[in-house]
Amino acid sequence: MDPGFEQFKMSEKLHGNWIKLYLEENSSEVLLNLGTKVLRQYLNALQTLSLSLSRQVAQYDIYSMAVGTTLVLEVLALLLLSVPKALGPAAELDMPLSSPLFSLLFYLTLLVLSAVHVVVCTSTESACYFCSVSWLAAGGAMLLMSALLCALVSALPKTVVGVKHVGKSPAPSSSRWSELDLLILLGTTGHVLSLGASSFIEEEHQTWYFLVSTLCLALCQEVYRNHFLSSDGDPRGGLHTEPGPEGATPVGAKGCALLEDDRTRAAASAFKRLGGTDQRMVLASPWAVLCCCRLLRALNQTGVQGAHRPDLGHWLTSSDHKAALSVLAALSLLAVFLLVQRRCSPMSKVALALGLLGVYCYRAAIGNVMSPWQRGNSDISKGIVEARFVYVFVLGILFTGTKDLLRSQVSAAGVPARTVGLWEIHSGLVLLAALLLRPHNLPVLVSSLLVQTLMAKCVWKPLNHGVAEVTVMHYWFGQAFFYFQGNSNNIATVDVSAGFVGLEHYVEVPAAFLTTFATYVGPILWASHLVNYLSSESSSHSALRRACFCYALICSIPVSVYIILVTSLRYHLFIWSVFSPKLLYEGMHLFITAALCIFFTAMDQTKLTKP
Repeated sequence: MDPGFEQFKMSEKLHGNWIKLYLEENSSEVLLNLGTKVLRQYLNALQTLSLSLSRQVAQYDIYSMAVGTTLVLEVLALLLLSVPKALGPAAELDMPLSSPLFSLLFYLTLLVLSAVHVVVCTSTESACYFCSVSWLAAGGAMLLMSALLCALVSALPKTVVGVKHVGKSPAPSSSRWSELDLLILLGTTGHVLSLGASSFIEEEHQTWYFLVSTLCLALCQEVYRNHFLSSDGDPRGGLHTEPGPEGATPVGAKGCALLEDDRTRAAASAFKRLGGTDQRMVLASPWAVLCCCRLLRALNQTGVQGAHRPDLGHWLTSSDHKAALSVLAALSLLAVFLLVQRRCSPMSKVALALGLLGVYCYRAAIGNVMSPWQRGNSDISKGIVEARFVYVFVLGILFTGTKDLLRSQVSAAGVPARTVGLWEIHSGLVLLAALLLRPHNLPVLVSSLLVQTLMAKCVWKPLNHGVAEVTVMHYWFGQAFFYFQGNSNNIATVDVSAGFVGLEHYVEVPAAFLTTFATYVGPILWASHLVNYLSSESSSHSALRRACFCYALICSIPVSVYIILVTSLRYHLFIWSVFSPKLLYEGMHLFITAALCIFFTAMDQTKLTKP
């Protein structure tokens, strides 16, 4: 039994004796002395309990934390070592584990890890999670750690040799770093480094707002540069080089400059081939996206410093402006239909229209918006029938899209069916998001679809951006829209009401799925749009593989660094109020990323196996 608890029980007994003496009306001096003793005993018990609680709070499972951190860092190191091949022309991600499994290093590492596990679990006095799991699970973790370590050791020399071979090659690389590439690198690095400060974690939305705004300005600069170069007779700006022999490759800095100039001229020529209206759309698109993002910042104030400030969302959700919210919700649902239906099949268009009508009926049934057929508060219900009505259409659209994907593998018209199937799955997710999001957040969904359309038609396709750049931009916008809908790194901002939409009582699995989807609807929809864009626009068979690798890498770097930071800052004053909630968000985001990468891989296999 804890010493503090024993002292507390003793204090209770002394307190009982004091009450008996008080009832017996003994002398005041005896009562005063005994009361002073009881008070001192209570204070000592509270001090002992406080010290015991402090020791328990500051006691961490270092062994389990070290095992988890080692696994994460090994996976990240393998991803980093695979960058040259994964982003190369063939987009190969080859991590052979068969040879390391039969090496001496593997068995020695496994033996050392097993010995360490036995020593730690038999000598430690405190509770250890990794020691409490079954030996089969612990052995599997140690096998995985040993195999990953051996794979790292075997992959490191190949990577070094490949880098040296590229460095000695006389041909210059055709993929020079552009301003956009530098922005992506610096932005990713800056965001990762900002995770070491509690203030930056509390106000992380400001980081993503700044990165997205800077990205829009960089795209605007690129668009206008191509516009002026396409209007100039000599887009090289006076850079002239003597033509070499036929088939010869330019060498050195001049060759790199020539390759970069050829890339700029190609983009300018593609821009020049656009019509006048299309050129104006391309020139205005980055500014439109920037204005859209600025308007969304005023919809939901989030973070710590600005959460108390009035915003447009509070104004819309007040009872005095219910009519304005109703009109805005109706217009937003109509805009969602117009932006999504263009690539759906006729049956899915009908299902989407009825589903969006059901969304408005559900919000009217629970009293969020007004409806012509509603007569006061007497008609307000739980909206279970209306929500389940929408779920039927969501499942129908997803089933139709899945059927088209399966049909694309055996049908002669595989590519059109596959494109329609992927877009219908995206449409089903959009309909589910419209149901789960609160009415004042429907403009966030509309803005997300509008920005996706503008970026795909007026930026990525005309400027011919690479797969890696498009993937990182999708990730950035997904993170920004995560905060646009009012989320933060505080658990209190999670909208748990989304887990009860269409349910009469709490059901664990559906509620968890619906709450997770409603929270991460921004990253999920942008990842879904990435698959659709690459499947329909990219002619490369390895585009989805590159996108999957880039998406996994760009999500793994912040998580891996943050795990190290949280481990080193475990005695920080805000470890439980700031750093730990952010770790929970990052863990769930990593889980969703793994699911999305599995979907990417499945779509890539579909593309490879189509006739």
